Amino acid sequence: MPTLELPNGYYELPKGKLANVVTCLEMHARPQRPLKSLPTSHRLERINPADLESYRAIYRHVGQDWMWFSRLIMPDHQLHSILADPKVHSFALQEAGSPLGLLELDYREEGQCELSFFGLAEEAIGKGLGRALIDEGIDMAWQQPIKRMWVHTCTLDSPDALPFYLRSGFTPYTRMIEIHDDARLSGNLPLTAAPKVPLIS
Repeated sequence: MPTLELPNGYYELPKGKLANVVTCLEMHARPQRPLKSLPTSHRLERINPADLESYRAIYRHVGQDWMWFSRLIMPDHQLHSILADPKVHSFALQEAGSPLGLLELDYREEGQCELSFFGLAEEAIGKGLGRALIDEGIDMAWQQPIKRMWVHTCTLDSPDALPFYLRSGFTPYTRMIEIHDDARLSGNLPLTAAPKVPLIS
């Protein structure tokens, strides 16, 4: 990945592009703190890799206000290949049959686990489910023979995301600048998505 070497200053973005700062975090051992379990009314259900429509519905429900779009524009065959890989474990958090969250652990890199997707639907936030869901993911990850678990978050995510990952036991190790098309302008997300991100056409 190229290293950005630019003098301090302002740089004009091309029309239709967004920029955000990405922070990558890692942990090298299972946390010593007690890990919280999900309430008995909630369960993690393994996602069926053949049902891309349902997967994308959950992905959109959880992530569209945080500008999640990569899995929406990914070709079906590529997305199916990822979800069907035995080293990728994707789960929907369910309550009474309703999907409220997404948790995806990716073990495709030897000795590592990427927390590739993690999030709750808006109606599930503020109830302690985020702590229980991340702890379930951490517990599952460290049951495997890994040496490192990592995740990244960005400035388009919830402002609570980075402090949350720090409290969960992750440590930042690098930052990056990401530039990409505004998925609302391309039609991959509704114009009403991510209301806190100004829409400039």
